[in-house]
Amino acid sequence: MSLRKINRRSPWCWIPTLYFAEGIPYVAVMTIAVILYKRMGVSNTEIALYTSWLYLPWVLKPLWSPFVDILKTRRWWIIMMQLLVGAGLTGIAFTIPASFFLQVTLAFFWLLAFSSATHDIAADGFYMIALTPHEQSLYVGIRSTFYRIAMITGQGLLIILAGWLEIVSGYSPVEFKVMNSPVPENERFITSQKDFILSSSTLYIAPGTISADSVQNVVSRVNNYNRQQGFVPAEEVTMSPNKAKRLVTESWWENYVSRPLGNFIRKHFGDEENAKTENSVVSGNVGIISVKPIKIPEPDREIVLNTHLRRGDNSFQLIAGERLVFTHLNGDKPAYMVIRADAMLTGKSEALFRGLSGNIPFAWSITFFVLAGMFLFLSGYHRWVLPRPSGDRQGNFRTVKEVFREFWKTFVSFFRKKEIGIGILFMLTYRLAESQLLKLASPFMLDDRDAGGLGLTTGEVGMVYGTVGVIALTIGGILGGIAASRKGLYFWLWPMALAISLPNLVYVYLSYMQPESLLWINIAVAVEQFGYGFGFTAYMLYMIYISEGEHKTAHYAICTAFMALGMMIPGMAAGWIEELIGYNRFFIWVMICTLPGFAVLPFLKIDRTFGINEDTDEKS
Repeated sequence: MSLRKINRRSPWCWIPTLYFAEGIPYVAVMTIAVILYKRMGVSNTEIALYTSWLYLPWVLKPLWSPFVDILKTRRWWIIMMQLLVGAGLTGIAFTIPASFFLQVTLAFFWLLAFSSATHDIAADGFYMIALTPHEQSLYVGIRSTFYRIAMITGQGLLIILAGWLEIVSGYSPVEFKVMNSPVPENERFITSQKDFILSSSTLYIAPGTISADSVQNVVSRVNNYNRQQGFVPAEEVTMSPNKAKRLVTESWWENYVSRPLGNFIRKHFGDEENAKTENSVVSGNVGIISVKPIKIPEPDREIVLNTHLRRGDNSFQLIAGERLVFTHLNGDKPAYMVIRADAMLTGKSEALFRGLSGNIPFAWSITFFVLAGMFLFLSGYHRWVLPRPSGDRQGNFRTVKEVFREFWKTFVSFFRKKEIGIGILFMLTYRLAESQLLKLASPFMLDDRDAGGLGLTTGEVGMVYGTVGVIALTIGGILGGIAASRKGLYFWLWPMALAISLPNLVYVYLSYMQPESLLWINIAVAVEQFGYGFGFTAYMLYMIYISEGEHKTAHYAICTAFMALGMMIPGMAAGWIEELIGYNRFFIWVMICTLPGFAVLPFLKIDRTFGINEDTDEKS
């Protein structure tokens, strides 16, 4: 066996797994974290703020990329970062069930983010060193394909796994209908489902209106009873439906910035119906239904029943008893839920409510343990399979001072490029709308229908957004690349800008119509993601275009930092804005945010021939 065969393995052995490993932690930090926190009851404001901060390592990545070359080999960095990613995922899996899960899991997500960003630097550098220029071109499609497979695995298969575990880890779902009509004479009370006993399979609410004080009195009495029996923790009964609020000491920022600004936005742009619900100023009539498990839970187990509007008229709203906890101390007693029927209901109308009792922390812990095991395996596999190219050496031929000098020279030269100001403005505004939509797409699908969402299960979100959506995104990206190679960036700039922006209208449609059909939801998301994939091609090509010249690799890294910054800052406020104005108006706001990107386009100066495939150009 030759020395070449010993030291250098086939790229097919390591390129697919390396770029699969590059994609998974990014998806975990940017998408899986959002869905995890939503299922754990964290508010949209906190989700968007905290997970947007996790972009920071990718923003700062160019600052420490030179030291990856100096301190160790790229091969060493790849293996060690995969170990760190596995350790971070293990830490998340262990701490999800803890009462202080938010703070600790965020710390581990930060470890994941920094490890993933460093892994990106090392993996991309290793790809260029370990392969010849011909091989780099040959395998570029393979690396892209397996990065997309990582997205489907993370946003799709793993979310579906978590959703399935949420269902099988608990009791069978409990369902009941609500109708706006008087109770019929032959109504059968007390009905048993597989694991729960309900006071009725159908709750009839007579048409009409009672006073807001009467509604509040009913809600207070039910909440007090549920609290006294231990079905609802004492701190939860004061929270409004679907809006968990964290008790914190008021800060200067809250007193003088966020609250006054929030009040202004809510007053002039907010959803009046949401505002009424938040302040319990409601009209209509109410009905009460009781539920209890057939079997009393064991002393070391509790049943947490989360009930929401599954389908039907969202004029019916669950206003008390959304989350009920049954233990061996109260499992023999009924807990109560209050449903409100809006006074504007006319004619016959109905809705189906569904209660799920899955162990959400357990389901997500298992999901992250699976991820951790995957990365520990990948680290060991890459330790064995990655080649040891002669060019992958520790940079001991340069001093730290020389590295700083060269880095500063490269950094300054980027900002001395012609018309760099308008280029940076383009990179920060082109995805202004998408940066906010991305943070709220999954919470919108998971939120109950009476809270303005689509009421999908975790598994359904994994299928819609993480599988169908990613496939459409990939097809859009492929077609965008083909189109750009034929006519160039200059020709396709405006069409691609329209493609990435206008399909966001499907979320306006989804938020107002709240379709129950999964087919229509899949079609809408596929349209938006296809447009995003097609339109994002222009962004990637422009970053390549503006990086042309000396130090193009370093300049491209700086461009990716601006790309991450453009996603991080707007995304931080997205949840706060949504909770002020509601999903309907939030998605209209997203459409307004497409305008700054369009305003910058006329000022971009791009070579008309850039991006055109020379062979294609000659044939035409």
